[in-house]
Amino acid sequence: MDKRHLIKALAAAPLAISLPQAWAQNKPFKVGLLAPMTGPFASTGRQMDAGVRLYMKLNGTTVAGRKIEVILKDDAGTPDVTKRLAQELVVNEKVDVLAGFGLTPLALATAPIATQSKTPMVNMLAATSMVINSTPYMVRTSMTLPQITLGMGEWAAKNNMRRTVTLVTDYGPGLDAERTFKERMALNGGQVIESLRVPLRNPDFAPFLQKVRDLKPDALFVFVPSGVGSLVMKQFVERGLANAGIKLIGTGEIVDDDLLSQMGDEAIGVVSSYPYSAAHPSALNKKFVAEFKKMHNIRPNAVGVFAYDGMHVIYEALRKTGGKGGGDALMAAMKGQIFESPRGQVLIDANTRDIVQSVFIRKTERVNGELYNIEFSEEKDVRDPKPVR
Repeated sequence: MDKRHLIKALAAAPLAISLPQAWAQNKPFKVGLLAPMTGPFASTGRQMDAGVRLYMKLNGTTVAGRKIEVILKDDAGTPDVTKRLAQELVVNEKVDVLAGFGLTPLALATAPIATQSKTPMVNMLAATSMVINSTPYMVRTSMTLPQITLGMGEWAAKNNMRRTVTLVTDYGPGLDAERTFKERMALNGGQVIESLRVPLRNPDFAPFLQKVRDLKPDALFVFVPSGVGSLVMKQFVERGLANAGIKLIGTGEIVDDDLLSQMGDEAIGVVSSYPYSAAHPSALNKKFVAEFKKMHNIRPNAVGVFAYDGMHVIYEALRKTGGKGGGDALMAAMKGQIFESPRGQVLIDANTRDIVQSVFIRKTERVNGELYNIEFSEEKDVRDPKPVR
């Protein structure tokens, strides 16, 4: 090789070495979004997808030089399908992050894949307390059932609801809610006289509600997955529990913002505990609700906010890594994030990777002709609690 060709080769060498790194940094940053877009939990998937798309509309689709690409997959709320789709997203699409998970079984089905591939999971809903421990590559931007049930157990016992019945969906979050409510009632001088559990698939609440009427408690505490609350409300009225003087209380899913307009006056007066209401009075939330309605022509519920915040966590993590990404680096950047959400200030705890947030006690009221869950009590900085022993 003559001197002229040698100089050219040496000059090109640094460029050749840097090309793979530059290419990796400029390729799209892929988020695999697993959501139930069909089936009984389709309203959950619709809200999740809507929250993700709104965040991208308001905050752009490029972060630290990387184009954000969301690949939406419909898992229909079925764990086997979720697992297969997650594998395809990781192996074939080479996604940088997995997100979504509308039910606990779906997150649990995906966790081993995340661990093996070191792919961060942003859990936008699955609310069983223990699900966060299924993989070190998960952060949660939603809630846990113990976290949001604490306040309701205390409030009920202190407001003349001494004898209560619990009615929950028979899977992880429902069992968490049942246990937490019973513990808090007992600590505050109340009593759960019966605990009823309804199947997750194809639930029929009528026979359970008839049993509640026969027991004549002061109140019925209910947890059901998001999207099923309107069916509970309908059968609660049809079975005459309201007329019998039994109060309906529970977690926010029974008066879901996405479904409130379908419920009618029977929802008025229901008291619930939740980390979000579309009526939350902050300026940020008012803007969020307006933009959400404008883009999707529906009212946001908590799932929409959880997904919106999940994208915030992803964007900030990618920004902190300078666009480089990488499973371990992204996880480190997700931990400890604190920011203002439409629901209020939230924190991703650096040690537990779980959400810390305010929980509100709300009452369903008609405001300007529409039903809303009006917050009247707030407990700040609530963490997922350990069981009382």
